[in-house]
Amino acid sequence: MAATSFPKDQIKVLLLENVAPTALEILEGEGFQIEALKHSLSPDELAKKVADVHVLGIRSKTQVPAQALSGARRLLTLGCFCIGTNQVDLAAANRHGVPVFNAPFSNTRSVAELMIAEIITLARQLGDRSREVHAGQWRKVAAGCWEVRGKTLGIVGYGHIGRQLGVLAEMIGMHVLFYDHVSKLPMGNNVVAASLDDVLKQADFVSLHVPETAQTKNMIGAPELARMKKGSYLLNASRGTVVVIPALAEALKSKQLAGAAIDVYPEEPEANSSDGFATPLQGLPNVILTPHIGGSTSEAQAAIGREVAVALTKFVNSGSTTGAVNFPLVEAPELRGTHRILNVHRNVPGVLRDINRIVSDLNANIQSQVLATDPTIGYLIMDIDKDVSHDVRNAIAALDTNIRTRILY
Repeated sequence: MAATSFPKDQIKVLLLENVAPTALEILEGEGFQIEALKHSLSPDELAKKVADVHVLGIRSKTQVPAQALSGARRLLTLGCFCIGTNQVDLAAANRHGVPVFNAPFSNTRSVAELMIAEIITLARQLGDRSREVHAGQWRKVAAGCWEVRGKTLGIVGYGHIGRQLGVLAEMIGMHVLFYDHVSKLPMGNNVVAASLDDVLKQADFVSLHVPETAQTKNMIGAPELARMKKGSYLLNASRGTVVVIPALAEALKSKQLAGAAIDVYPEEPEANSSDGFATPLQGLPNVILTPHIGGSTSEAQAAIGREVAVALTKFVNSGSTTGAVNFPLVEAPELRGTHRILNVHRNVPGVLRDINRIVSDLNANIQSQVLATDPTIGYLIMDIDKDVSHDVRNAIAALDTNIRTRILY
């Protein structure tokens, strides 16, 4: 790769929340300046800290609002070392020309395995039996305990995790029914349901794997719980706002549900180690409560570190936005003997015409030009002759439509 116009050893990277060592190895290997903190920062603290940062890496606790982004004049890109990106104001990052990357695949297996473990644990009431023996109580019972073979698992949200879970569930003899708001190709013998209600009414176990959106907020409340099979089980390892927790507690107390496994909550502590957490589900029988550990395995965290760090590095080194969740997707191969200009602009008619006119007026030769747009912005990668690249860059940056323009190399 050609030398970047901005020296790599001057690129400042801030990593929060104890990002995996695999990410540090990759980023340090690029020669970047790395500051890695084990904790998250409040929005105000982040706004001050990120003002001088080029690359920001976070996990799920750090909130990145528009305020923090508006003052981050040097911020080139942002990486979420997790699946979710709802902690970032993606629209604001888009407007400021900051692509956001995440790790949509890396913890899939870890979450799916946890769900299988919890399905069996709920079916056998293992949590209660273990707690009783720890307390010196010997209560050997079979009533209300079941094999999961032959039972129906309903999966709501058939993305990467939902599909992997469906495959594993079939391997232990379960029937799998799934619902997603968009059409998805079934894996194995998984069967698509016509509606959410069909899943709720037919499934012995319902496992939720949906993102946090306006449509999924409070998606499972008292009416939905009432439509579930009596004596069934609910599992949620997606987002805490998807389930109305007080309604779930009432469904468990009334024996409408025989058990539940909850890994995510509407409000969670900011620190990974803290006391005093409270939920109405505490103390209820056959309820598994875990502290948002669905993807918390060594394998998953190592893979997440690699996946996001590679995406961030590719953007810094080549301008590639492949995999970005809030940005037009552009990737262009390196062309030797040229300078590469990266331009983010408002998506209005005539921008490319204006840019090409600048190039023409300066007698520059375009070796490669790749443009992609979304409703708000356009992202252009352009490789041109070296001798006029700075003049072209300055003229493009002076356009009223310009958001940010830089010479990469």
